[in-house]
Amino acid sequence: MKFEATPLEDVLVLQPRVFGDERGFFLESWNRQTFRDAGHDWKFVQDNQSRSSQGILRGLHFQTQQAQGKLVRVTSGRVFDVVVDLRRSSSSFGHWFGLELSAEENNMLWLPPGCAHGFYVMSEMADFLYKTSDYYHPESELSLAWDDPQIGIDWPLVGGEKPSLSSKDKCGLSWDEIPYYD
Repeated sequence: MKFEATPLEDVLVLQPRVFGDERGFFLESWNRQTFRDAGHDWKFVQDNQSRSSQGILRGLHFQTQQAQGKLVRVTSGRVFDVVVDLRRSSSSFGHWFGLELSAEENNMLWLPPGCAHGFYVMSEMADFLYKTSDYYHPESELSLAWDDPQIGIDWPLVGGEKPSLSSKDKCGLSWDEIPYYD
């Protein structure tokens, strides 16, 4: 497993080793000992999966209680995945990072607790999997507006059309309205 730093503090891009032949491929997406040996002793309590069609944007979500670290990846299709640092103590507070995750690349992203997270589906369909370090807490889940001008995320919108959003995400809060982490 290869771990690469990003411009955001503690946010990492991961690239597993892929072993392939004429039958297909094998990769190890999670091995606690491998991660621990690399200095990342993350503990996960929940696995989640979503399927979304092209043009859907999910996020930017975070929980004010039971903040979740997430190890995310795509098993079919491709998405533009975004992290926004909400941690006041972080050197990258208020900044965002985005990259394309795809089944073809088999790349993954780690975002620590204290970040907002979202993704936009670029392919016809995408299956998105993520492990979380704490349980889902719907009572404290909030959404940062995907298009907040103060954050200025450069989403690669297919055809330049606005994304399809849930009713919750349509009411996302502005940067000035959200609570931050210490």
